[in-house]
Amino acid sequence: MIILHSDLNNFYASVERKLFPELIGKPIAVCGDKQARHGIVLAKSEEAKRCGVKTGDVIWEAKRKCPDIIIRPVRFSEYVRQSRAVRDIYARYTDCIEPYGIDECWLDVTHSGIFGDGEAIAERIRREIKEELSLTVSVGVSFNKVFAKLASDLKKPDAVTIVDESNFRQKIFPLPVTDLLYVGRATAKKLEKLGICTIGALAEADPKFLSDYLGKWGVTLSAYARGEDKSPVRNMNEHADLKSVGNSLTYFEDVYRHEDIKRLLYVLSESVSARLKDAGLGKADTVHLWVRDKDMKNYSWQTKVRPTALCGEIASAAFTLFCERYVSGKGVRGLGVTVSGFDKGIEQLTLESLDGNYDKKARAEAAVSDIRKKYGYSKIQRGIMYEDRLSLQMDVRGERLVRPAGLDGTIASQDEGELERDRDGETFFSEEG
Repeated sequence: MIILHSDLNNFYASVERKLFPELIGKPIAVCGDKQARHGIVLAKSEEAKRCGVKTGDVIWEAKRKCPDIIIRPVRFSEYVRQSRAVRDIYARYTDCIEPYGIDECWLDVTHSGIFGDGEAIAERIRREIKEELSLTVSVGVSFNKVFAKLASDLKKPDAVTIVDESNFRQKIFPLPVTDLLYVGRATAKKLEKLGICTIGALAEADPKFLSDYLGKWGVTLSAYARGEDKSPVRNMNEHADLKSVGNSLTYFEDVYRHEDIKRLLYVLSESVSARLKDAGLGKADTVHLWVRDKDMKNYSWQTKVRPTALCGEIASAAFTLFCERYVSGKGVRGLGVTVSGFDKGIEQLTLESLDGNYDKKARAEAAVSDIRKKYGYSKIQRGIMYEDRLSLQMDVRGERLVRPAGLDGTIASQDEGELERDRDGETFFSEEG
């Protein structure tokens, strides 16, 4: 396989400079709305980075580190528009394009030899994005998805890096183990206790021992470190035989109020409902809720529901699960909603399905969807969204972030140490250049 991982550099900040050329060369940070309690850095320019500004800094911290920094508001709709324009360039070379966030994609160019080898295609993409869109991109070229992403991180900005079977030990093995996909803080601490601090050390560790120590997840990480990820790059328009459909988000502040939790669950459920309908899977009879608290501890629960594809019913079930099951009182950092148990359009008639209530709600949601397709996602919103101005700009349906598969075809979940047969995506309301 010849896999590219394309990562737009300082994406939000770069789009701001494209819109406002007078910002070129100046330190800037794209921040959430301070008045809406989201005044934190979501993205920053290279100049701001050099001053020590980091994603997640509150505005006053950023200004302390960089007194000359220019604060810019978030323009999600514009970022989505630019992201789609970039993907149109990718589509000139392959239809196997798998998003990994608004600013990252994997591309399989194995059968795109008419345009040259992987490096030649990567250079063409880098040049065309720069010339046509005034954005820069770092592209990693490798023989699997995990190494392609690592390669794209090795040289930034505006660069192409090759990691192949002849040099991956020299380029990849010395890197910190935390650079490997899905080695989060909890897993890194466990590995550190074993003296495993680099990707090379992980690759050389006994897979059976890792399996005993980390469970099934240990085997998968061991294979990733050795370059044995065989997961395919999926076509954006491919409707696989999904067992579940979901989406999740990680917030840059701890959320405590139930009203805010409910709002975010509605944002996620909008995405899940839309993807469920797009995939033609019919209705789902199970709703799953994932919660990550401020200490990075994960929780998950599920509940049976009447077969549904409606956002309102999915969100209501998820919120009920939260209220009934999440009793720790700790701030929430991550949320995820997933549905499963699809009827594939073959529905058993019940008194509930005959009362017309479901069809009435379905027609209303379909009308909203049609309006959004014509005029944009933000033009019509649920009333609950207007209590938080940032929520009005969230369109998590726009991104489907799919993780590389495990050795048996499972998809890595956000729950470290576990794997789910899931195709859920994760949306971060920030970006790292």
